[in-house]
Amino acid sequence: MRAARGNFGLVWIQGKGAGMPAYAAWSQLSANLWPALRDALEGETNLHLGLQQPGGFYFCLSEAELETRAALIHRMSNESGDIGTRVVGRAEARAMVPGLGDEVVGATYCPMDGHANPLYLLRGLQAGLRAAGGDYLPNRHVTLITPQPDGFRIACGTALISCQKLVLAAGLGSRELAPMVGLQMPVQPLRGQILVTERMRSFLDYPTHNVRQTQEGTVMLGDSHEDVGFDTGTKISVQQQIAARNMRIFPALRDATLIRSWSALRVMSPDGHPIYEQSAAHPGAFSAACHSGVTLAGAHALAYAPAILAGELPEQLLPFSSQRFHVQAH
Repeated sequence: MRAARGNFGLVWIQGKGAGMPAYAAWSQLSANLWPALRDALEGETNLHLGLQQPGGFYFCLSEAELETRAALIHRMSNESGDIGTRVVGRAEARAMVPGLGDEVVGATYCPMDGHANPLYLLRGLQAGLRAAGGDYLPNRHVTLITPQPDGFRIACGTALISCQKLVLAAGLGSRELAPMVGLQMPVQPLRGQILVTERMRSFLDYPTHNVRQTQEGTVMLGDSHEDVGFDTGTKISVQQQIAARNMRIFPALRDATLIRSWSALRVMSPDGHPIYEQSAAHPGAFSAACHSGVTLAGAHALAYAPAILAGELPEQLLPFSSQRFHVQAH
């Protein structure tokens, strides 16, 4: 839940799935399903999720950085097919996004990229769960999961909950719970920090890899990657690096007042890709772990959940099995 609240809010496709075409395809499917998820949740809850999918930019501050980025996009196009991601030169970038700094030499642009409000998404999913007859039981610490002939028994302290099917989507806690039902979820934390400015006049119509302006006018800045275990603190030196880079891209940020900052822990598998699997030892127990919860919300709600209900995962999800880590180890 904390990762959901700390999310940056991107529905981001470009660069996702390098070296794993199945992940690229899954991300693209999710982006295409997002409007249907938005319509369903907004229709049930009257919450506005703030989904916008105008395309997104990854800005580069040197020719070497742009060449590296272009090579990645070219390689992904060969691996997974062309989704329209392209290199944008300095002049075109400035025409599409006025106010760029002089150091911006170019960018990559993907027409499938977008963003949404992660807090409203979380509220909408919770409200949708209750509307469908589900129960939301917060502040429960699972201590034991026991497979039964007709399902599973979950111990939350002295409370016991029984179910026929079980989805382990406990974030970083899944690592310890998964073996109880014959699954493996070797996830590790990776900290990211986010800065938020005061409300500013509208200046950014597109989400970018590490800056986005919300509908309310505030600007969110990221991103960082810190291997610090479960430490959820913030670090001034990292925040300074985030601010410095993004002010080089958007000089208008130099006059903005920061009003908030936080950190959150990403849920990272060894290769950075999601884990989806049904337990062979205890059918009916499923795993779900990823670090792109907002991007993949469409696929999770409208593709993965129906597969769980059907009791069988589609072939397209086989590459996400934890068995891939054993293959790599040998």
